[in-house]
Amino acid sequence: MSEPPRRVRIVAARRTTARAASRRRGSHEIDEQTDVGQVYMGSLLRTQLRLAIGVCLTFAVLLGGLPLLFATQPAVADTVVLGLPLPWFLLGVVVHPVLAAGAWFYVRQTERNERDWVELVERS
Repeated sequence: MSEPPRRVRIVAARRTTARAASRRRGSHEIDEQTDVGQVYMGSLLRTQLRLAIGVCLTFAVLLGGLPLLFATQPAVADTVVLGLPLPWFLLGVVVHPVLAAGAWFYVRQTERNERDWVELVERS
């Protein structure tokens, strides 16, 4: 009597090939400028624009609010800090680190948005 066929165990057959093809597909859509590629690019542009507008509005409110504060509250404008009038101190000393921190935040968030977008494109 002959022996039964030997069992063969298959583990994760061709998964790496399917993943490589899917990575090429998302970037291929962008390279070929298809409708799907335009949706991908539009999502990145909208996210980056939303971030830029948010940071600019924050700076506008902070910097634009100072003259309004000093105009409506003369006692605040007459305050002296470290030998400087408060308006000079805020505009000459405090604003620069705040702008640098805002720029650092913007760059970090932009990089994070781009990383998330690349992951999205690679997954599709």
